[in-house]
Amino acid sequence: MNEKYETLIYTGFLFLSVIISAFSQIILKKSAQKTHKNFIFEYLNPYVVSGYFIFFAAVFLDMLALKKVPVSYIPVVESSSYIFVFIFSKIFLKEQFSAIKLISIIFILAGIAIFVAG
Repeated sequence: MNEKYETLIYTGFLFLSVIISAFSQIILKKSAQKTHKNFIFEYLNPYVVSGYFIFFAAVFLDMLALKKVPVSYIPVVESSSYIFVFIFSKIFLKEQFSAIKLISIIFILAGIAIFVAG
């Protein structure tokens, strides 16, 4: 298999890892917003268990991606997690965001664009 093609596939694994990691953060926050009948159910409920299961899947994909993705790509791809958390928070938690947060997302996107163009 062509090395560039292989790197592209493993970079896709890295992006998928970032996306599902962001989704697991939303699931965990959803659990934190609920009241539970006791201390044990705060940590052993479907939201928390599935959130951590999804997070561990993201870690597995990260480790898989690190086999072929150049280390210089990692901070750039990982910085996109802020964008996914922003989007998922808006969709699933109905959070409102300030202009400062929107400007921050624009700066992150600009940084990614500069890296990709360079």
